[in-house]
Amino acid sequence: VQLQASGGGLVQAGDSLRLSCAASGRLFSSWTMGWFRQVQGKEREFVAAIRWRGASTSFSDSVKGRFTISRDDAKNTVYLQMNSLKPEDTAVYYCAAASTWISTMPGEYVYWGQGTQVTVSS
Repeated sequence: VQLQASGGGLVQAGDSLRLSCAASGRLFSSWTMGWFRQVQGKEREFVAAIRWRGASTSFSDSVKGRFTISRDDAKNTVYLQMNSLKPEDTAVYYCAAASTWISTMPGEYVYWGQGTQVTVSS
């Protein structure tokens, strides 16, 4: 499985962005897809995850109510819609795939994309 994240950029506080993660490989619909973010010098942080066919989702407390996650299994793509962005959302965002149920732990995810930078100015 190969993952390609895109959609990052520089925005102002309060703006919105949508990140996309295109996956190649078989049985995409059976994978749990997650988004993590990382600030240089800090550990990778869980943001959101979605189970296969969108049956279940999970969000970190810091983004709950502002971010949504969705997937289009026909396009092998998962999305992270980020609204009401804050400067503290600034990070490199990674998409990842896991064969387990939804997990917030990076170690549970087997495949990782290359990351896309999101910068939110105040």
